[in-house]
Amino acid sequence: MRRILSVFTLMVMLLCGCSTPKIAVSSEAVERSDILNISEQSPESYTVDDLIVLEDFLLSRRTTGNGKDFDLNHDSVWDSFDLCLMRQEVLKNQPQDTSDILVAYFSCTGTTETIAKYASEYLNSDIYEIVPEDPYTEEDLAYYTDCRADREQNDPSARPAISGTVENMEDYDIVFVGYPIWHGQAPRIISTFLESYDFSGKTIVPFCTSHSSGIGSSDTDLHSLVSDSAVWKEGRRFSGTAAENEVTEWIDSLELKESEQVDMKHFYITAGNSTFTAEFAENSSAEAFRELLSNESLTIQMSDYGNFEKVGSLGTTLPRNDENITTEPGDVILYQGNSITVYYDTNTWNFTRLGKIKNATKEQLLDAFGNGDVEITFSMNKNSGTKNNSVSEFNLEAGENHNAPTVTLNSGYEMPVAGIGTYSLKGDTCINSVSSALEQGVRLIDTAYMYGNEAEVGKAIRESGIPREDIFVITKIYPGEQFANPEQAIQDALDRLDIGYIDMMLLHHPGDNDVNAYLAMEKFVEQGKIRSIGLSNWYIEEIDDFIAQVNIKPALVQNEIHPYYQEREVVNYMHDLGIVMQAWYPLGGRGYTAELLSDETIVEIADNHGKSAAQVILRWDLQNGVVVIPGSSNPDHISENISIFDFSLTNEEMAKIDALNRNEKHDWY
Repeated sequence: MRRILSVFTLMVMLLCGCSTPKIAVSSEAVERSDILNISEQSPESYTVDDLIVLEDFLLSRRTTGNGKDFDLNHDSVWDSFDLCLMRQEVLKNQPQDTSDILVAYFSCTGTTETIAKYASEYLNSDIYEIVPEDPYTEEDLAYYTDCRADREQNDPSARPAISGTVENMEDYDIVFVGYPIWHGQAPRIISTFLESYDFSGKTIVPFCTSHSSGIGSSDTDLHSLVSDSAVWKEGRRFSGTAAENEVTEWIDSLELKESEQVDMKHFYITAGNSTFTAEFAENSSAEAFRELLSNESLTIQMSDYGNFEKVGSLGTTLPRNDENITTEPGDVILYQGNSITVYYDTNTWNFTRLGKIKNATKEQLLDAFGNGDVEITFSMNKNSGTKNNSVSEFNLEAGENHNAPTVTLNSGYEMPVAGIGTYSLKGDTCINSVSSALEQGVRLIDTAYMYGNEAEVGKAIRESGIPREDIFVITKIYPGEQFANPEQAIQDALDRLDIGYIDMMLLHHPGDNDVNAYLAMEKFVEQGKIRSIGLSNWYIEEIDDFIAQVNIKPALVQNEIHPYYQEREVVNYMHDLGIVMQAWYPLGGRGYTAELLSDETIVEIADNHGKSAAQVILRWDLQNGVVVIPGSSNPDHISENISIFDFSLTNEEMAKIDALNRNEKHDWY
């Protein structure tokens, strides 16, 4: 670190460049050579130590000098101007501060470049564009035509050459690496970049851009290309329209400079979807509690007591520092050494204070803790107790009619929350329906081997003119022959669809060899031919046993769900596992649609909003965290089904529809 000069020196420096008259500090200044024993020598090279010597002299402080001549402007007087000139020379000769962060990126269309520049500007970092020696042309990027990009992405050994190098890579501690998603992966030129330098001990932060696809495994697939001692941050995907604040908020969340520092002053208390920050008290009890939490989070079943606190057993004993305390809402108290209480009201007793929740009112605490028993997590990690809301609460405000928002799957990919199902659509009817849906803004399409229309769905997609990356396609393989020979069944689906890859493949329902069929899908995920996998018609009694036998957690479970068959227990269970739920037959299905759409409760709610009954049902599903794929061959109905983002149902309206549940299943699955 550079030495800090005195206040006097800094003040004099401020005078540099201004038209202040020359000041001779003292008559002795003229005799400087006698005082400081200056030797005759060539022009000097000055240091910070010289600045200090000259400052001492100008302030008439005792100094022994160092034999150098400080008359830089050759006027035979040492004065503040000499100090200014010396300061300029010292700064010129000082090694310049350089950033220890580099943002490197590859961009063909400018999307990734925009994100990289946002990041670099915010970080005040250096930036480096990864430029291919042989630039990519439009023909090179015409995906799924056996273009250059197709060939490179299909060849794991491809290493396109880079023009230029990062000459001082050893100076960077943190390297951001940005790229567009190509066929679900980072372009091979990123592999070239990573293999060109020694990243030992560096922190690597990947980010990517795409129109709809998630980051998937594109970031983790890069890990093997660099030294094991490199530290990888979790990657982040940005859309083509990402705002600058999205990038800066992400960077803030990385806590790059303090990632190794643990906040020892605070802990976090989570109940349901609410997390509160608490500050440790200053006593030996709080220190012991801090040590306890530093080992692992504590999740405690807590009960209501006296209408002013939640109390539960710690499962261990901590030292006591009891004193007479009148509690306030938010106080975290140790009781009798082995129980922990969180107060939402006042009480006076001999307690030990462990900490206090910051900035929380009684009402907020009551709302979070509720009535009766509640499960509360105490942790040093802010996120350890939060539920997986990303799969159960959709950001519906981000959607527009004809442009559904997305949900991030546990595979890292993004899937629209509303789409079209193609059951019973055949031949030209299927092609026309899917084409109409795509024209209307639908980007989620569900098909299956048993529907007999994968080829038609693929044809509509290929002829739509819409980039493949913007469309999310689900298909399924069926028990029996397909489960017995899953590799062939999966390849057949890829061939019939003929769209390069499958976004999501499901097992259609449980059956013999279902685990082996799922494991076969996992192999295709590794090959990049399938991006995400899941299940259809799986319930609580099957899911736990199934997950224990596979390697990749299902990203989606697709079941029959509608107001007459709501499956609340199953939906909540899957959400708690981090699995997205999707409804087939969201409007009743197979002869039941008319009855459901004419239900008096639903019709009344629809009339209040100026919407159709179908739109109200679909909106009810979305507000319950359930993705919808209603089927239709009617262009007007297709348009209506994707126009559900300009209204919302009140809690009362949601409750009315909830009350319609009959547990009435309309199919045998």
